[in-house]
Amino acid sequence: MKELPPDKLSHRCDPEKLPFRSTAEVVVYDDLIGQDRALEAIRLSAQVRHRGFNLFVLGPPGSGRHSATAKLLKEQATARPVPSDWVYVNNFEAAHKPRAVQLPPGTAPRFRRTMQNLIDDLASEIPALFESDEYQSQRRSMDQELAEAQEAAMADFADRAKAENVALLRTPMGFMLTAIRNGQLVKSEDFQKLEPDEQAEIEEKIARLQEDLAKVLRQAPKLERDHRKRVEKLNVEMAERAVSARVAEIDPELLAIEAIANYVEDAREDIIAHAELFLAAAARGNDGPFPEAIRHTHRDPAFDRYVVNIMVSQNCDEHAGAPVETEPLPTLDRLVGRIDHVSQMGSLVTNFTLIKPGALHRANGGYLALDARDVLSEPLAWDALKRCLKTQSINITSMAERLSLISTTSLEPDPIPLDTRIVLIGDRMLHALLVMLDPDFGELFKVQADFEAAVEINDDNTALYARIIGSYATREKLRPVTAAGVARLIDEATRLADDSTKMTLQLGTIGDLLKEAEHYAEARDSTEIDDSDIERAVREKEKRASRVRDRMQEAIARGTVLIDTTGEKVGQINGLSVIGLGDYRFGRPSRITANARLGAGKLVDIEREVELGGPLHSKGVMILSGYLTARYATDVPFSLHASLVFEQSYGGVDGDSASSAELYALLSALSDLPIDQGLAVTGSVSQAGEVQAIGGVNEKIEGFFETCATRGLTGRQGVLIPQSNVEHLMLRPEVVAAVADGKFRVIPVATIDEGIAILTGVKAGVRGDDDTFPGGSVNARVEAKLRDFARARKAFVGPSGSGRGEAEV
Repeated sequence: MKELPPDKLSHRCDPEKLPFRSTAEVVVYDDLIGQDRALEAIRLSAQVRHRGFNLFVLGPPGSGRHSATAKLLKEQATARPVPSDWVYVNNFEAAHKPRAVQLPPGTAPRFRRTMQNLIDDLASEIPALFESDEYQSQRRSMDQELAEAQEAAMADFADRAKAENVALLRTPMGFMLTAIRNGQLVKSEDFQKLEPDEQAEIEEKIARLQEDLAKVLRQAPKLERDHRKRVEKLNVEMAERAVSARVAEIDPELLAIEAIANYVEDAREDIIAHAELFLAAAARGNDGPFPEAIRHTHRDPAFDRYVVNIMVSQNCDEHAGAPVETEPLPTLDRLVGRIDHVSQMGSLVTNFTLIKPGALHRANGGYLALDARDVLSEPLAWDALKRCLKTQSINITSMAERLSLISTTSLEPDPIPLDTRIVLIGDRMLHALLVMLDPDFGELFKVQADFEAAVEINDDNTALYARIIGSYATREKLRPVTAAGVARLIDEATRLADDSTKMTLQLGTIGDLLKEAEHYAEARDSTEIDDSDIERAVREKEKRASRVRDRMQEAIARGTVLIDTTGEKVGQINGLSVIGLGDYRFGRPSRITANARLGAGKLVDIEREVELGGPLHSKGVMILSGYLTARYATDVPFSLHASLVFEQSYGGVDGDSASSAELYALLSALSDLPIDQGLAVTGSVSQAGEVQAIGGVNEKIEGFFETCATRGLTGRQGVLIPQSNVEHLMLRPEVVAAVADGKFRVIPVATIDEGIAILTGVKAGVRGDDDTFPGGSVNARVEAKLRDFARARKAFVGPSGSGRGEAEV
């Protein structure tokens, strides 16, 4: 038996080796340690220009993934050029297809102000121009010419009619022709008294003159059309004079930009063509200058057509670089933007001024970091993000439109070209699922940055780890931490790593402990955080989460759950398991029993039969069967019927860490040798009888230790662990102290033979040259029992092989 000495049960950081008395003396260190592989991957994704090299950052929570990614992206962003501004403007030819305009960085606000000022000035100048004496004089002249032309035509007709003794009369109903006789108008009754020939002559003249009058009247609309065209031409000339003069005053630097020059020309032509908008607004008596009509669209939507809708405008400071954006709520609208609607007369309508930008617009030309789980949990967000990356453009589509939920006035804005590096941050399981289930993922996210969970313990890393702790305390404005306090934190980091040769890189958990420890330091009115504060924070955190553990230990202490810690039993052993509740894990002993009898070579896993055993546990039991059939009585049929069960187990059982304990119980049942109940066992087993490493070894040892300590430590109690798990030991001080006092034991084993010899106190035995095990050894007794079963089975079945016993099996 090779019991481990106390110094092998835990790794302790020596505060004397730390080069400071407290973290107040530590130089701030903002980098990470042990993450070179991940950081290089982030730099690669940030620097490479080819498409598809988007990044997925994976690793455990609290490892600094988010902060490290943000820091590196900001560093790389400063070396990239400032991207362009993007705006949407009206498409004067097709209003439902707004135009996306690319502008030099920082130009968009100037462009918008320029258009606002242009409309503001024209709002005053155009109405004033149309009220000027010059315009009014020309307009009166045109109106007078129209009136004169109309009057001249009528006067000429009236003269011709008078020459034929016919008078032209104007009545409320229009014009009327009547005969003249002897200088007097012929009345109706007088007309009837005339001779028929004279009546016919008058009727013929009036009919002929009525046709001439109709021709004269038909000329009036033409005169009015000509007049209207002349007025429109005058209006255009006057408006063009005002608009062109004002446009000529626009900053030449802006007009030198082709996109702006083209839009201003289109806007100039549209303003000239729609000068009546300005006149109508002036006639309505809007309060204040015209910018109100354009800047407050709810007051006069007619002027929305001249708005410049800024999607994104860049900061043009000297060291601005490319943008680095995040989106904590990556819904479809927040990613790709949205088109808002307003209610008008009971209908939902929209225009290009209601287009709102998304995170992709803000990050265009730079970097966008998103939480992968959040993106995948939002409806249509992941699909939209992939589509934008595939097409390299931002196409705004609302969820209502995608699902055809409502029918509204919609827009088809120009897509904006996309040049953004997407960074998703998630866990390893999520990354594996995306690789396996999404065929597009590998093409779009070619780079992965995998953050390590732990770093190796050495002098350099320990010194850096101490600096990180000190830097965290400084950054969070905590009290300085003494060297002993830092050493205690490093010890806890080693325990969290489940490896005495490593320290966890889940720095978030360490930071939380440090903050809680400061609270206890403050309570005792200390200016520094000491190891006692760290120890209390560790204990209090464990206490808060340990209610279930305490109730389970209470059930064992009261005998509700049967666990023996003294005496010897055949076919019975204490197995160890780990239960996880959130981020808290604890060990619990379980009684495992085995029964063996004559049979047809069947090993029954009761947990699997009742569907409480998981696949890994079932695999472990099958390995036991392989071990037995390959090692014992190989020249005779395997004639065993055995059953294995976790007693008082009412939930699922999975994992193979109890397979060695199950094999020990089975060997005990076959050899009739009792197992020391003061010992508990953990470890998986191979078909060759090797005891293999398992997880949670510290919690398992401590769980059985608590059970033994409650009933009283005898000095014979202990735990058998795999030899390969020794370097993972980081036991609590009370367990180490009990081992040092000879009250508890931790015993590493490498093979089943070693373990069964310790548990039974009988040598396992090694097969000799005569192909037999030494008499009285455990293996000899097991093989003898299996041979007895084979002989009994042969005798029971009989020579014909049709005996009653075989039929029952």
